[in-house]
Amino acid sequence: MSARKALFLGLLVASLVASGFLQRGLNRDREAMGIARTAVISNAPPVLAFTTVALGAFRGLIANALWIRATEMQEEGKYFEAVQLADRITNLQPHSDAPWIFQAWNMAYNISVKFPDPFDRWLWVQRGIELLRDQGLKYNPDRALMYRELAWFFQHKMGANLDDAHQVYKGQWAVGMNQVIPGGHPDYTALLDPKTPEQEAQVKALVEKFKMDPRMMQRVDETYGPLDWRLPEASAIYWAMVGVENSPDQDKMPLRRTIYQPMLASLHHGRVLTNRVTGTYDLRPNLDMIPNASKAYEDAIAAETPENHDNISRAHRNFLKDAVYFLYANNREAEARKWFNYMKQRFGVGPQSGIDPDATMESFALGKIEEDANETSRDRVTQALQGLLTRSYYNLASGDDDQGLGLEKVAQKLHDVYTAKTRNPASKDRIALPPISEMKRDVLLEMLRPDPEVNPEFQQQLRTRLGLPADFGIPATNAAPAAPTVPSPAPAPPAAGGKN
Repeated sequence: MSARKALFLGLLVASLVASGFLQRGLNRDREAMGIARTAVISNAPPVLAFTTVALGAFRGLIANALWIRATEMQEEGKYFEAVQLADRITNLQPHSDAPWIFQAWNMAYNISVKFPDPFDRWLWVQRGIELLRDQGLKYNPDRALMYRELAWFFQHKMGANLDDAHQVYKGQWAVGMNQVIPGGHPDYTALLDPKTPEQEAQVKALVEKFKMDPRMMQRVDETYGPLDWRLPEASAIYWAMVGVENSPDQDKMPLRRTIYQPMLASLHHGRVLTNRVTGTYDLRPNLDMIPNASKAYEDAIAAETPENHDNISRAHRNFLKDAVYFLYANNREAEARKWFNYMKQRFGVGPQSGIDPDATMESFALGKIEEDANETSRDRVTQALQGLLTRSYYNLASGDDDQGLGLEKVAQKLHDVYTAKTRNPASKDRIALPPISEMKRDVLLEMLRPDPEVNPEFQQQLRTRLGLPADFGIPATNAAPAAPTVPSPAPAPPAAGGKN
């Protein structure tokens, strides 16, 4: 070998060695700056471990090509094929949040609605949640968008009523959570220090199946409860709070929004009652969480920059308007007046706040009822009807027949207006109200259920005023009562001594 060739060969070897050292430094810098992840993933599936090591820097190029094809399939409506490609992309780029979100969204929103059977739909919604929660977050524990999307699945896909199968989603989730947290309200003493095999099994299911930490659940409940963990809104708040604790400060705004928005939904339908007639779950307003829900808005305002304050304050004001209205409709006038005064003090009166300077709490609440006469929100109208019927029965029991009958007529009118506005066969099952007779029965059964906080004399007086049997509304042992025929509120002879 000539001296010249030997020199060139030596330079080539030296260059290769130098480039190896240089590449290591570049890789460390790229890793530190978050530009790319080059480390071998521990405990990864074999396919993922192989692609990480074997493909090296070529992973990005291959992933880009697959992204282009997946986008084309998405636009063509080939959702199943797009999911398959997205699965390959997650193997190539496990530390990127986009492919996980893309794939989970396709499953929960696009593929699920391809199936007419609601239980088949639920399997795909559940799979989308599990993909983000069980796999995506394992590789992206500090990505706010991952937590935001996961919370959104609970808040919107399951919690809202825009999907015709939403009742099945809620029911399936409630059944699963009820097996782990009976009644929806955890015994944190037992969860944090389990003493029995049953308690240990509960903790194991929470941690391994639902990926939830009992200590974090306790923090969520102490901060923003009382929450019923059978409802998807509780899980939405949980994952948003986990995201706030794990994400960079500049990415937390959407997560804070995903805390107070589900709390507004919980005000509307955040309390679960078991229907003693049908054995099914009924959703009612959770008025007890109003103070902590208001706190969630205040916390978000305190944590955000001034340019975001107006939007959150507007949402807070709208929440308080609903709180005043719902409390008044449910005969909790002292609390309604307290929050009405707080709302005026915090936001003022006049056009800027939408609060009439001359309005009283009563006139404000009645004005909201008139607004609901033109609403097509099932939750709001249901709440208004339940509140009107509750107040109607309270007035009748107290001997105020005129007020009682007047409220019953307003409820009937509201029911008629809503039914006429939503008379659409395509969405009937999703947003239709039960008949007014069933709603009156359910409200009455709730008012007459055994409860140490309810005066039994009032309950008996209500039965008397409505001409009901003395044991009406009291469940028989080990059996649900048969569906009764509940009469409409009607005038009755006043009790001795006139009105109470």
